Amino acid sequence: SSTPSMAMQAQKMRCAWGRLCLLLSLLLQLPGSQAKCYFQAKAPCEYEGKQFSLGESWLSTNCLLCTCLHPVGVGCCETTQHPIDFPDWCEAHYDSQTCQISVVQKANPSLPCVKSVEHEWGSAGTPEPL
Repeated sequence: SSTPSMAMQAQKMRCAWGRLCLLLSLLLQLPGSQAKCYFQAKAPCEYEGKQFSLGESWLSTNCLLCTCLHPVGVGCCETTQHPIDFPDWCEAHYDSQTCQISVVQKANPSLPCVKSVEHEWGSAGTPEPL
């Protein structure tokens, strides 16, 4: 018969899912990042009234970079790098307005965490302590 068998169609479907899973794993495993990723099966590719098509991305208000994986769902990853190596007298401060994390002194959060004169621990835009 000329009609493809169910087994062949299932094989093709598995192949497509395999490619999608590979794409998803690459998307969600960004090298060198401590970012957490989430996958929402069957989530609509729509954000704030705008429709997105397969492969398109958008930045959500809570700093997640989301990618449309239609018709499977939506994959989202945190865009902020979480600092993990800083002295215990400092802490990470998260700014939801800019999606930035800066490392500041616990004793005075308005001051950046400075290891030495040459090595700046805080973000590049922070002023030097007086």
